[in-house]
Amino acid sequence: MAKPAQGARYRGSIHDHPDFDPSQDAEALYSAMKGFGSDKEAILELITSRSNRQRQEICQSYKSLYGKDLIADLKYELTGKFERLIVGLMRPLAYCDAKEIKDAISGIGTDEKCLIEILASRTNEQIHQLVAAYKDAYERDLESDVIGDTSGHFQKMLVVLLQGTREEDDVVSEDLVQQDVQDLYEAGELKWGTDEAQFIYILGNRSKQHLRLVFDEYLKTTGKPIEASIRGELSGDFEKLMLAVVKCVRSTPEYFAERLFKAMKGLGTRDNTLIRIMVTRSELDMLDIREIFRTKYEKSLYSMIKNDTSGEYKKALLRLCGGDDDAAGQFFPEAAQVAYQMWELSAVSRVEMKGTVRPAGDFNPDADAKALRKAMKGLGTDEDAIINIITHRSNAQRQQIRQTFKSHFGRDLMADLKSEVSGDLARLILGLMMPPAHYDAKQLKKAMEGAGTDEKALIEILATRTNAEIHAINEAYKEDYHKSLEDALSSDTSGHFKRILISLATGNREEGAEDRDQAAEDAQVAAEILEIADTPSGDKTSLETRFMTILCTRSYPHLRRVFQEFIKKTNYDVEHVIKKEMSGDVRDAFVAIVQSVKNKPLFFADKLYKSMKGAGTDEKTLTRVMVSRSETDLLNIRREFIEKYDKSLHQAIEGDTSGDFRKALLALCGGED
Repeated sequence: MAKPAQGARYRGSIHDHPDFDPSQDAEALYSAMKGFGSDKEAILELITSRSNRQRQEICQSYKSLYGKDLIADLKYELTGKFERLIVGLMRPLAYCDAKEIKDAISGIGTDEKCLIEILASRTNEQIHQLVAAYKDAYERDLESDVIGDTSGHFQKMLVVLLQGTREEDDVVSEDLVQQDVQDLYEAGELKWGTDEAQFIYILGNRSKQHLRLVFDEYLKTTGKPIEASIRGELSGDFEKLMLAVVKCVRSTPEYFAERLFKAMKGLGTRDNTLIRIMVTRSELDMLDIREIFRTKYEKSLYSMIKNDTSGEYKKALLRLCGGDDDAAGQFFPEAAQVAYQMWELSAVSRVEMKGTVRPAGDFNPDADAKALRKAMKGLGTDEDAIINIITHRSNAQRQQIRQTFKSHFGRDLMADLKSEVSGDLARLILGLMMPPAHYDAKQLKKAMEGAGTDEKALIEILATRTNAEIHAINEAYKEDYHKSLEDALSSDTSGHFKRILISLATGNREEGAEDRDQAAEDAQVAAEILEIADTPSGDKTSLETRFMTILCTRSYPHLRRVFQEFIKKTNYDVEHVIKKEMSGDVRDAFVAIVQSVKNKPLFFADKLYKSMKGAGTDEKTLTRVMVSRSETDLLNIRREFIEKYDKSLHQAIEGDTSGDFRKALLALCGGED
């Protein structure tokens, strides 16, 4: 069994089996494989309940007793994913890693993700053992094979990691931290082109403790997390490798939790990744991975494996997982620490928000108006020309085109567009032609029209707009519909949900900095909400009212501090508590506010992903987000989308939409990441 560092708790899910007898186990395995067919249940039961050290003793006893190789017999008797998993468990960790890397660089093409995962996450000692195991198993030099199969800066960083010479001293020099921050900044953000060598040297050699301080200082100095600079300055497999290194420096268990989630989400399972991680982390940090998995994805690793796999393969994976963390909202110290760090990152980050649509250079409203008239005149409509003009002009420029169109032709451009284009494309093009406040007002009006209310649209708009945007929406609503927005909300919603929406619709959120004393008081008030489930309805109403006041009126910087204080007091993340203790539209509204405070571009990335996943597309949500964020933060949303979902927004749109609607959306998207 892998030994934890001195003084550290053992965090693996597999332990040494008590009363272990390798000869007895060897006999049991031989019996399970003897005769016609094999007893797979007996095999998985035995192998998943022994530590790796004990399995090596069983291999030795098997050879002594029967003169046969146990791994060879298992390969013969078992098949598919189950065979790969069981055989992986039978190898020492270093030989398991060596086999994975050999497979990754053999044959046509290279599995770069496997190389990145292993070399970015292993300790110096594990790297040295891997290099020796590779030499022993294949009589080849690992470094030479990696060099022969990779190239460029990606290759250079892999070679640096293969040396296994990362500093391990926990004593950190503040001067060196500042110097590294400056060197990284000058190598990337301040330089025309990028000095990749500096990134390789610092990220490939400094100790984890040192690098964590470098990342903290980098954020304070530049206003950007180091990940944002890496995405902006590097590309391809080199970028992915450096991001993996950063993630492992911050939290190796969190890196693996994310890898496991991505291996199982969506259609199909990446079984090689799932097997590799479950095998190699089962005696190292599986308990930490489980905790963080539940924190980040609101479901246990156990339940996701259970729903995503089948047969003996599933049974074996679940035994390696070691238990089901099904107490929703429950937190362990490791998971709470991750949540706290997420809020800390949100609190100090000063990432510049950027849209994908910018004012066109050499703008000529006269020429654009004539081109649009020509595109709609006569038989047929030139949709390509309409899309090209409207998606490549800022909203202010589109308003000039509308005015010029009316001056030249005595016609209303919006009315002409409405008669010439139809369906999803019409909704998108007409939305782009409206001033932002009038567009939001129309979306709110539509959400409250007819039978039923689109609560999700109401929440999305009112929970994410700034005070200035809310005030403009109120004016636009009054102008367009001759009724106040507050009156409309009052007549179409009820109860606490109505009060939340009306509070948000006043646009009276404080805009100052945090007040630490007040934040501690607010966190205490918020903490009382944990008792909602056990209190009478009167108390529940009171608590929700107080909580509403905090969430709907405090400034974003202040709320970030409140949510950090909340974790300190309770060891819970406020978002998870809301999801656990509340229900319905009130819960959804509060969650939207919290997510917007934490990371607004990520909130919209989630909305876009959900609008396109599964059977059918929610074109209304997709259109609304793409139109309303195109000049605000759609570039940031794109970055969050690819980071969380492992595919670009461009790819998602391309795969889920069609025709002219797709062309227009891709133009707004502004590029492939």
